[in-house]
Amino acid sequence: MSRKGNCLDNAVMENFFGLLKSELLYLQEFRSLDHFKQELVDYLDYYNNRRIKAKLMGLPPALHRQQALSVA
Repeated sequence: MSRKGNCLDNAVMENFFGLLKSELLYLQEFRSLDHFKQELVDYLDYYNNRRIKAKLMGLPPALHRQQALSVA
């Protein structure tokens, strides 16, 4: 948790949870807790490995990270 009056510490996580809710939680109904868990795992895989980001030169975050580490 961030210190009082310093909201920037939580900005990244708040942004992620906002995306998670708008792209996963609000778009479908889940049959059970196990169904939700499986959909969450699938979403996290998509978010980290297959999602294309314009800021990352059109690459998914994992591939961009790999390329950055191989150059360094």
